[in-house]
Amino acid sequence: MNGFKRLTRWLEQRWVNPAYVGWVLLGLALFFFAAATNTLAGWLYVMSGVMLALLMVAAVLPPRNLQGLVVMRSPIAPVTAEAPLEIELQVHNPQRQTKRLFQIIDPLPAQLGPVQITAVGALLAGQTHRWRYQIATKRRGIYRWQTTDLRTAAPLGLFWCRRSTEVAATAVVYPQVLPLKRCPILDTVGPREGQHWRYSPQAKADTQGVTRSLRPYRWGDPTRLIHWRTSARYGELRVRELETMTASRDIVIGLNTAARWQADSFEQAVIAAASLYTYALEQGFSAALWLPQEAILRDSSRVMYALAAVNPAATSGISTPPQTATIWLTTAGTPTPLATGSRQLVWGGGDLAAGTITLPIDADLPLEPQLQASLL
Repeated sequence: MNGFKRLTRWLEQRWVNPAYVGWVLLGLALFFFAAATNTLAGWLYVMSGVMLALLMVAAVLPPRNLQGLVVMRSPIAPVTAEAPLEIELQVHNPQRQTKRLFQIIDPLPAQLGPVQITAVGALLAGQTHRWRYQIATKRRGIYRWQTTDLRTAAPLGLFWCRRSTEVAATAVVYPQVLPLKRCPILDTVGPREGQHWRYSPQAKADTQGVTRSLRPYRWGDPTRLIHWRTSARYGELRVRELETMTASRDIVIGLNTAARWQADSFEQAVIAAASLYTYALEQGFSAALWLPQEAILRDSSRVMYALAAVNPAATSGISTPPQTATIWLTTAGTPTPLATGSRQLVWGGGDLAAGTITLPIDADLPLEPQLQASLL
């Protein structure tokens, strides 16, 4: 049975594959031809010939119906797990003839979702058909597939023809980010080191603090911020830009991919890493991600991409995190020396580093309340 399916698939992709009605008609044509050979009845020869001629015409037309169609794919925007993935394909008809009754088939990876199929009734000359659909994402990952198929049996429906087009696709699904309201294990990590000027070009200027610079007055600026002496010197209003000083803390989140992970525990660890990184940024910390096979990552897009692609057992042996205050995500039974002020989240229980505060994580319980739990 599997051999027959492979044969019909090969025929459909390389040439044409008879549909059920096509097989029936071919069997009847052969039956009438054999009967005509035995009986020498002319009308049986005519019926057999007409059926064979119809089958030949039906076999030639489907490939011509797909000939010349151009398939294009729009870039797929990254999404977070549990959010729908938006996919768009365009099929353009540059021919002078209208293309009718064909299917567009997008063979998604099995881990991402089932094969997606849509039908097109008619595509006029010079027109483009846009197909947009959504896929519900359940798990993080980077999914790639290379082809999209066009399939038709038009106009007679006796033979199926399928043609593949190289339209590479990459779908990035980031790990889920938990909306943490508090995280004691992160809030207490590392010592406070010095002070730094906090400034973000996208943020509004502070209305209190220390003067950073002077700039021309803009409509809506508070008059109390006008620096009158400088304004008199330049002959135009100048406004003080203020900044506040805040304590600086660098936080490194390390994921021990070399440990022996259970599948569910590792997925929870990836979600915890993404959630802790996002929470740290929201609290104004300088956050980074460390993986054994990667350098220290600070850019948000690179961090999320790395967490989407990471898998356990990516390295062999014991991984040593950077010697700075680190939140270490690992499993029991893999002791790792950590810098002073570090914390660790352990799946499976157990104290892995002497003198290091440990938060045990139970993979069978919801992760969010465990991350927000107070330290003992």
